[in-house]
Amino acid sequence: MAWGDDDGELLTRAAYEQIEEELAELEGPKRAAAVQAIATARAHGDLSENFEYHAAKNEQGLLEARIRVLRHRLQHASIVDEEAAAASGVVTVGSREDGERLAVEITGVGGVSPDSPVGRALLGKAPGDEIEVEAPRGRWRARVLSVGRAS
Repeated sequence: MAWGDDDGELLTRAAYEQIEEELAELEGPKRAAAVQAIATARAHGDLSENFEYHAAKNEQGLLEARIRVLRHRLQHASIVDEEAAAASGVVTVGSREDGERLAVEITGVGGVSPDSPVGRALLGKAPGDEIEVEAPRGRWRARVLSVGRAS
């Protein structure tokens, strides 16, 4: 599966767990706080002109949308075998490329996204390969020095 397929995305175990933690927080304490905010605003009377009520309902809608996105990501994600990725010798989701001035971890959460200019340029490359990155601040070239398992 390639990154960005309609079927889902590749995630490291750590990235998957980070999404699970965020989802648990949103579905637990954050959802309870949103329900309480609506109840408190509703107690203030007339809902048609109650700014607090409308703001609380809007926040609840944003919260529920984020929950749906995270659930979809988890349901359709594939966990990367990080040992196999490191042994492959090429850059994949879950690998780390160390350069003279730059160490890059390719991951969907907390690192360089495989969909970013750098991520797209690095995927599938091996030590010694030259890359050219078309970035918002201009084009630059680099050479992959090493590939290893993400920490």
